[in-house]
Amino acid sequence: MRRLPGLIGSALLLVVGVAEAQINPIWLRADTAAKSVDFKLVAGLRDLNGGMNFNGFTRGGLLLTVPQGWTVVLQFKNQDQNLPHSVEVIADTSRLPVGPVPPAFDRATTGKLEQGFSAGQGTDVRFLAGKVGSFLIFCAVPGHGGAGMWIRLSISATAAKPTLTTMPER
Repeated sequence: MRRLPGLIGSALLLVVGVAEAQINPIWLRADTAAKSVDFKLVAGLRDLNGGMNFNGFTRGGLLLTVPQGWTVVLQFKNQDQNLPHSVEVIADTSRLPVGPVPPAFDRATTGKLEQGFSAGQGTDVRFLAGKVGSFLIFCAVPGHGGAGMWIRLSISATAAKPTLTTMPER
């Protein structure tokens, strides 16, 4: 009987540890008059995938949709205490690059792509969503994107406002 509380506690930790990521409404702020969207992009929000996740999502499990012609501001911060991370927006591809590639939009990168930003560091990435299509918000530190550290970005000709939705992982 003495073991029962310990087993229950262990079971609760296991359940909490595998809980699915949830979208937090404070991540996305849109100004329809200015046609601008701010997205809080947090690397290593959870321990999922060894900290290699954005906002607790990996392998395309989160989709940011933005109307074409809007200004996108990714407010990037690395919260992972163990690994550096970076961000660049790249064309959607079935073969993920090993490291940095040319970004899909001018200025759609944090810089320090290979070395990344340490815990607590970050920067804003500001670019114009000028072309319609499917893209990836990708960690370009060598090996991180290939290990699943990327989410999706869709630039839409028909969307009226930015949205965040969950997607099946790829």
